[in-house]
Amino acid sequence: MNDERSEDILDAVYRVIRERRQNPTEKSYVASLYDKGLDKILGKVGEEATELAVAGKGGDPEEIVYEAADLFFHVLVLLGHYDLPPERIYAELRRRFGMSGIEEKQSRNK
Repeated sequence: MNDERSEDILDAVYRVIRERRQNPTEKSYVASLYDKGLDKILGKVGEEATELAVAGKGGDPEEIVYEAADLFFHVLVLLGHYDLPPERIYAELRRRFGMSGIEEKQSRNK
């Protein structure tokens, strides 16, 4: 999958997340997260990050993909909480592209 299509699916998922936040229904998982508040959303992000780390340690590619998708999804929910579109993340990654991690970290300290 090329970068453009990857951005498209993340943007599409984000649009659905925003729609469910603005028009909640009782069957919406996203709406239930927003209803429970920021601490619940942050807890899910942390939980999914931990599950991805465990999957990474286990080395099963299918499990890694599944858990990474869960983490991406919950990060999009967090971005939606703050009305931050995924484009903001893409722009930051583009800014960092081609820069060493050491250079990027030093640039934040200036």
